[in-house]
Amino acid sequence: MEESIKNDYVGLVDYKDLEENILSSIRLGKPLTGKGGSLTPLIKKLLEASLEGEMSHHLSNSNDLRANNRRNGKSSKILRTSSGSFDLVTPRDRTGSFDPQIVKKRQTSLHPELETKILSMFSSGMSYKSISAHVEEIYDHKVSSAEISAITDTLLPIINEWRNRPLQSVYPIVFMDGIFFKVKEDGRCVSKCMYTLLGIDQEGRKEVLGFYLSESEGANFWLGVLNDLKERGIEDILIACVDGLKSFPSAINTAFPNAQVQVCVVHQIRNSLKYVASKDVKRFLIDLKQVYQASNKEVAQHYLLDLEEKWGTKYPMVLKSWQNNWEHLSSYFQYSDPVRRLIYTTNPIESLHRQIRQFTKTKGAFTSVNSLYKLVYCAIKKMENKWTMPVRNWALTISQLDVFFPDRLKAELR
Repeated sequence: MEESIKNDYVGLVDYKDLEENILSSIRLGKPLTGKGGSLTPLIKKLLEASLEGEMSHHLSNSNDLRANNRRNGKSSKILRTSSGSFDLVTPRDRTGSFDPQIVKKRQTSLHPELETKILSMFSSGMSYKSISAHVEEIYDHKVSSAEISAITDTLLPIINEWRNRPLQSVYPIVFMDGIFFKVKEDGRCVSKCMYTLLGIDQEGRKEVLGFYLSESEGANFWLGVLNDLKERGIEDILIACVDGLKSFPSAINTAFPNAQVQVCVVHQIRNSLKYVASKDVKRFLIDLKQVYQASNKEVAQHYLLDLEEKWGTKYPMVLKSWQNNWEHLSSYFQYSDPVRRLIYTTNPIESLHRQIRQFTKTKGAFTSVNSLYKLVYCAIKKMENKWTMPVRNWALTISQLDVFFPDRLKAELR
């Protein structure tokens, strides 16, 4: 069949003329591929000649002779190739039984890796506009935002599967926090809070457990998120590290009664300084540092009382916040320094959020929830590729946690 096709179309291509044109382009410094590439006419002629040969072979071997099948004009379509885009003319037959093989029906690209490259560019944080410009420059083909969106929509089933994947039964440490985005709904931009959960498994490796979208950050919604984690297989969390959201600890203990809650000390400090006069910030911080850097909980409580005596009259609201949250702020004091450094702040998940912001900074507002999901998922997968090693001092950390939380880790790790 291939020999027959070759004989049919070999005379249709003037190879000498094409060779001269290519050599002339090279001498003039013109590109061989891409927009205006000199190889594009050659590929076009070869493909069209091949299609003509396929049609001749089809007609000569047709089993439908009584239908008097014959050629019936031609149709054209834009074909993308790595050497540029062009109008490809395809012959048609009367019965519509011709099924070309070299360029199949409804095929619009000769380089199937193009969609993969678009997904790769998208997952690197490139905007639709930048992707479109890059594709046009390399492949001489304009790709609309709608086409790019349709290609990236292939991620949605993958994202859905990832968000519902089974999780491990025990996570020693889980960080929880929210990040806000603007999403367009009914012609207006609304603020949405995305809840993200970053776990550290029993081998010390980071893992994003999932993300969830809500109108605002609140304890009630967090309870729903935590219950979803239970449905996906998590039976126990040893330490939950969170910001200072009111009622958050009670929501955690409702879903995981045995979890120890550590409120982020850094968040507490930031919130406190909002209500301290600028002239007092430096002296207040010196006194406050004695509290959160104390050697143990008893010493910290002593310095907290001193802080209240010195500043309580001037800033009663600040000191009241520390006293009210002290139970969950002071959980880290019972551990050694390596463990303290890991859990006293939610910096690990804030670092993840900063990386997500790098991916989403090109978006003033997302056109839909799905577009937000796609970009956040790509950012997370990019980060997870870097998390190949356990967190620092994990061997010491897991050993201490096994002492403080007996019989709650897997037996083989104890």
